[in-house]
Amino acid sequence: MDLHLLVDNLTNPALLFFFLGIIAVQLKSDLEIPPNSSKFISLYLMFSIGFKGGLELSHSDLDMEILWSLLFGVFLALFVPIYAYFILRRKFNVANSGAIAAAYGSVSAVTFVTAVSFLEIEQIGFGGHMVAVMALMEAPSIIIGVLLMAYFQKDKKSAVKLNGVLHHSLTNGSVLLILGSLVIGFLASDQQARGIEPFTTDIFKGFLAVFLLDMGISSGKKLNDFLKKGWFAFFFAIIIPLINGCIVAVVSSTFTESVGNRFLFAILAASASYIAVPAAMRLAAPQANPSLYLPMALAITFPFNITLGMPLYLYIVQTF
Repeated sequence: MDLHLLVDNLTNPALLFFFLGIIAVQLKSDLEIPPNSSKFISLYLMFSIGFKGGLELSHSDLDMEILWSLLFGVFLALFVPIYAYFILRRKFNVANSGAIAAAYGSVSAVTFVTAVSFLEIEQIGFGGHMVAVMALMEAPSIIIGVLLMAYFQKDKKSAVKLNGVLHHSLTNGSVLLILGSLVIGFLASDQQARGIEPFTTDIFKGFLAVFLLDMGISSGKKLNDFLKKGWFAFFFAIIIPLINGCIVAVVSSTFTESVGNRFLFAILAASASYIAVPAAMRLAAPQANPSLYLPMALAITFPFNITLGMPLYLYIVQTF
């Protein structure tokens, strides 16, 4: 691996703010981001990346590569939770296995946003349609996780209602905002887009740094309790995303030659949802343990992907 990629990533100010958040928790500092501010920043990041993706998509020709990209994203969101579920059932019950499988089949929008920032630092372009791919991968994995739990649940009376979960996953705030912003960006003219460019582009990295600081604080609070639960979940949270990311980094070359697009596919395959899926599982599987699947995605997989995962996946894409 080219070490400069790793060094550049680890010295990225936004990532260093993430580590600052973890350190603050370990030092028992009272540093925190107000919940309302944190929610606003997360909404801003979804809005900005969706709008810019739609703008890029409006300048792209709708060809077979875009169609195959969308189909491949949906396939990953359907396939990953199925095979992950049967691995997880070796240690966990049906509810926990289904919830974790859904989280790892779904995607982390914040990881995607961080990966986009990484590509910008490396001056590597990507297609605006990748934002649509990310948005489409949210709901299918949640549905698959719910179906797996419903099928294998011994107590059929506790089977979840699919209609409610489907509606919740499709109208989830982050999914709705990023899809809506994508459409608005697609419809906007270049002149109209330049009018809000200072908001959508110039302050993006600053807001990302503050948000990652908040993510570091959240991760630090959940890490210690999670490590007491055993090593199987810890290794699953690293090895499965690593396998997914590395394989997809290579396989994606069959339908796109874009380094940026292949890298983002690898990140999407390797990421795990800690926003949309936990919200859906609160409704679909209240018996699943959130102190298990939430720290796995947020405190283990997310830090791994944004520190070591991103330079590794980019190296694989550039090598193969």
